[in-house]
Amino acid sequence: MKWRISKHQPGRRRFMRLMASTFIYAGMLVSASGLLGRRAMAVARQLTVAPGYDWTRHRWGFGVDATRCIGCLRCVEACKIENGVAQDASHFRTWVERYVYLKGKRKPLVDSQHDPGNIAASGSEKTYRFDNRYRDANIDKAFFVPKLCNQCEHPPCVQVCPVGATFRTPDGVVLIDHDYCIGCQYCVQACPYGVRLFNQAFGVTDKCTWCYHRVTRGLNPACVEVCPVEARIFGDQNDPESPISKFLRENRTRVLKPEMGTSPNVFYVGLDKEVM
Repeated sequence: MKWRISKHQPGRRRFMRLMASTFIYAGMLVSASGLLGRRAMAVARQLTVAPGYDWTRHRWGFGVDATRCIGCLRCVEACKIENGVAQDASHFRTWVERYVYLKGKRKPLVDSQHDPGNIAASGSEKTYRFDNRYRDANIDKAFFVPKLCNQCEHPPCVQVCPVGATFRTPDGVVLIDHDYCIGCQYCVQACPYGVRLFNQAFGVTDKCTWCYHRVTRGLNPACVEVCPVEARIFGDQNDPESPISKFLRENRTRVLKPEMGTSPNVFYVGLDKEVM
């Protein structure tokens, strides 16, 4: 079963918002989140994890080789199709940023697929490509950087959720139980990487889950599966022969915003200091 946003009963939604407000007002936020987080984990295990999957035996990790990424955006298309993400320029579970350094400039120019110029070049919000705005420019350096949820070991989004809808699984993936999300967007504000989005149609938050419904069945995330240059690497860090373990051994990797103390599990190669 794919981890998709489901519809909710409006009456229950209003009740849950009231409950969350009560928890906060009464100073019970931490204890309530812990209790409901355990309940959410049980729900997610029932709905999302493949039969027979033991999530205590794995520790998933994700690698990104920015020296290989060509900005084709097949990963973005595959993610939207696989996870039922809205086909517009405002909702993305993963995206790709273009960094361009012009001669004589110290700061890069940065754009991504939801930039108006790139939308115009593609001709539709449902297709994705980068425009040719720099074809006559004097470029010193340029590269692409895929972005996605970092599945942090110490996720701020989990800490601030008042109803335990956001939680971290034993194998290291942060999920959202949309049956309990009240749409307060505290997690959106808490995420230092800007990887969470708010779905107006359903009144809940959403984000990359590394295609958890695929991973628990022995498959790669959709974005990894379609990458033509193997710029995205995925695997079990507990397995020394997995693609991610080899990637970590053979490369000097970095994580985004290490100073935040979140311990991300997305590891990058080829990043410029301006990206960090």
